[in-house]
Amino acid sequence: MSELDLETIRVAVAPAEKYREFLATKSLRMTPERAIIVDEVFASHEHFDAEQLIQRLTRRNDRKRVSRSTIYRSLKHLEEAGLIRKIARQDDRDLYEHDYGYPQHDHLICNRCGSLIEFHNEEISKILEQVGRDHGFRIDGHRTEVYGLCDACCRPPVTRPKKLNLL
Repeated sequence: MSELDLETIRVAVAPAEKYREFLATKSLRMTPERAIIVDEVFASHEHFDAEQLIQRLTRRNDRKRVSRSTIYRSLKHLEEAGLIRKIARQDDRDLYEHDYGYPQHDHLICNRCGSLIEFHNEEISKILEQVGRDHGFRIDGHRTEVYGLCDACCRPPVTRPKKLNLL
């Protein structure tokens, strides 16, 4: 889904421990099911939706099961904890990505095929900082999603229509 592989940032606290600390602030505990979910979410940096996460957890060979409702609640908690964030809606589903331990970046999203291209551009950050200063606004982060057509979807079709189809 992503053409640019941004490197992770070294963090002092592992995602599972940060999640545990967040849950404690909500008077919740880190259950084995929540631990499985946070481990699976951070096992790879792929954009995912809830159904894809459910499928990944179903394919696990360790016979540990997590209910669908626990997964949906955990996604909400992980987002609230700042560990993941929603990045876009595709086909009426929310897509998520890591927000913790991953550098600031933005997305190009193809309206036709749904491909996501991650990019980082320091000039965009500088422009936004200036706009913030101009308006007396302190920016603590940004998210830019640009919609359009990817290179593959802009290419003309490989085959030409038959002359009979042109009538």
